[in-house]
Amino acid sequence: MESSEEEDDLPSIESITPQSKIDSVHQSLTEKGIRKLCCELLDLKDAVENMCGDMRTKYLAFLRISEEAVEMEHELVELRKHISSQGILVHDLMSGLGREMDEWKRSSGDADESEEVEEPSPSELTDPNSEFLEKIDILLAEHKVDEALEAVDTEERNNPELKGAADTSSYKSAFIERKAVLEDQLLRIAKQPSVSVTELKHTLNGLIRLGKGPSAHQLLLKHYATSLHRRIEAFLPSCSSCPNTFPATLSKLVFSNISLAAKESASMFGDDDNPAYSNKVVQWAEREVEYLVRLVKENAAPSETVYALRAASVCLQDCLNYCKALEPQGLILSKLFLVLFRPYVEEVLELNFRRARKVVFDLNEADEGLESSSDFVAVLSDFAIASDTTMTDCSIRFMQIVQDILEQLTHLAVLHFGESVLARVLQLYDKYIDFLIKALPGHADEDGLPELQDHTILTRAETDSEQLALLGAAFTILDELLPKSLVKVWKLEVENGGGDGGDSSSSPSLISSSAPELKEWKRHMVQAFDKLRNYFCLQFVLSFIYSREGLTRLDALIYLTETPDDLHLPSLPFQALFSKLQQLAIIAGDVLLGKEKLQKILLARLTETVIIWLSNEQEFWSAFEDESTPLQPSGLQQLILDMNFTVEIARFAGYPFKVVQNHASVVINRAINIFSSRGINPQSSLPKAEWFTEAAKSAINRLLMGSDEASEAEEEYECEVEEGEEDDSLETSSLSTMDSFESFASASMADLESPSFTDSES
Repeated sequence: MESSEEEDDLPSIESITPQSKIDSVHQSLTEKGIRKLCCELLDLKDAVENMCGDMRTKYLAFLRISEEAVEMEHELVELRKHISSQGILVHDLMSGLGREMDEWKRSSGDADESEEVEEPSPSELTDPNSEFLEKIDILLAEHKVDEALEAVDTEERNNPELKGAADTSSYKSAFIERKAVLEDQLLRIAKQPSVSVTELKHTLNGLIRLGKGPSAHQLLLKHYATSLHRRIEAFLPSCSSCPNTFPATLSKLVFSNISLAAKESASMFGDDDNPAYSNKVVQWAEREVEYLVRLVKENAAPSETVYALRAASVCLQDCLNYCKALEPQGLILSKLFLVLFRPYVEEVLELNFRRARKVVFDLNEADEGLESSSDFVAVLSDFAIASDTTMTDCSIRFMQIVQDILEQLTHLAVLHFGESVLARVLQLYDKYIDFLIKALPGHADEDGLPELQDHTILTRAETDSEQLALLGAAFTILDELLPKSLVKVWKLEVENGGGDGGDSSSSPSLISSSAPELKEWKRHMVQAFDKLRNYFCLQFVLSFIYSREGLTRLDALIYLTETPDDLHLPSLPFQALFSKLQQLAIIAGDVLLGKEKLQKILLARLTETVIIWLSNEQEFWSAFEDESTPLQPSGLQQLILDMNFTVEIARFAGYPFKVVQNHASVVINRAINIFSSRGINPQSSLPKAEWFTEAAKSAINRLLMGSDEASEAEEEYECEVEEGEEDDSLETSSLSTMDSFESFASASMADLESPSFTDSES
């Protein structure tokens, strides 16, 4: 109530309705009244929208009329100029006619006097300068620019003072004005979109004759730029139909246009005599190159596809070739193009290799673009017999995607981005190796290996044949398939690999002198494979040393409590090692058929790993260093015999044993030092070094042939050792220095059905 009283006190204003009145009116409305009010509000809303639409339409019409008014104003200015020139012409004609009439009247009125007076000379009757200006005005009015240009040139030759700066006469000012009009007409002709090249050159020559060379040069470059952009705009809609080759067409359009413009500029303006013109051509060409790079980026396929990689390679190849062809014309554009284009190529390479990682490791990911009939599919499929097909598919996908990427590269793309490609292939291979390691037994995240959480291994490679198949696939990719693919791309020679013995196949190897970066790349690739090899060897040795209950079979108690017998055989763990290596060699001969090099690498590394583990096992050595544990010379003798036995295994198998011998020497020296510090003199208690070698050889023969045929086997073994003496100089078991020997599973060892074991206590 109080609010209503206050509102009544307010002055009455017709345009303002108090809120209380509105509330009182509408609160009393019935449903019908409310519906009527809603209809009125909707009508009001429609009226407002119509008014807004009309206002927008009228505003657009106003803008259109304004533009037409501006155009009309320009036309009126042009018409005014034309009328002015026509008025000048009419005025001059009337003035001349008036003078002639006056002369005629004087001559007819004073006939007698005119007979006595001499006729005036033509120079007295007419002014040459006025006649020239009248002639120029007529030619300009009729747009006869060629005749006007000739007249201007002739007048300047006849009157050198017209070119000087000292003379400021009215005639010179009028002459300069006519030249400006002539220049304006030439500029209009040159700026017409439909002007032909011949007509343009003729017009530009006219501007040059008028002393307007910079303007003519700018018009020349503008004409070629406009022509190029029109042709490119007509071509762009078809880029999607040829994603691989459209950069070749674009680059041809751009660089051919640049070449034509440079040639015309040199012929018309003499760029050699005037560096300013040549500099402008270079600047204009650089802008066109930037335009080309932008067009390729905008119209290429998505960067993660091989189409984008192929387009980038083709563009790089063609553009650099065109840049080289333009260098004799003084246009050095290759460095600029590489600076502009390099980030895009790097981006395309990175995204393609990201896609490669997804295709290789995500086994549920399908890539229909990969070829299934490649040569390496049959090679890698051989390993599927001995392993899970899932891991074989991973290896096949690896080679398919890598070869697919390499095939997109052109020669100049390899030249400028080869190292980047090799680095990414190495990174992909390293992740592939980690992926295979995850499939081996004993792998866990705490092993320090890179996690591949997004990828799921369906089954682990539990058996020796499955694990060897993984190693065989990885080694085949490294040693055979990748080099073949790189040879095709890098266009290098192929030299036959292999060596002595059973490896008669030839493997392609890249000549480092032809591509120095490949030598370093191959070294890193070998290091990546060594991770898989070393992990396999370590897990194999650990499974041999430790039982399922976690107890070690290779315990120091063997050398502290047991007494060797007269047969001088190695301890039982090393006899078991010999048997296990035999079995693995037989399996490797089947799974890694034709991969003798890899067989030697694995078996040599396995032997090394046993001794390396023993050398680093502190618990083993702590038992010898414990003062409370008595030591016996026979324990030291047995340990030295076991080390020599391990070396002789490597020597007999035919693979390099120098590394094994070096590790064994470290173990022997450490044992001798410990026994010496405990009061045992090795010189008096141990046999000579030759005795250990002969005992190890004899033990191998006993284990191979049995005691009844020991002498015959020993003679055969001595013969084999003498034949292998030439190979004793090998120092390492790396891929680069591994010779081809007969397989550990070959000869008599492969024929054994079961190894012989002898207990030293029996």
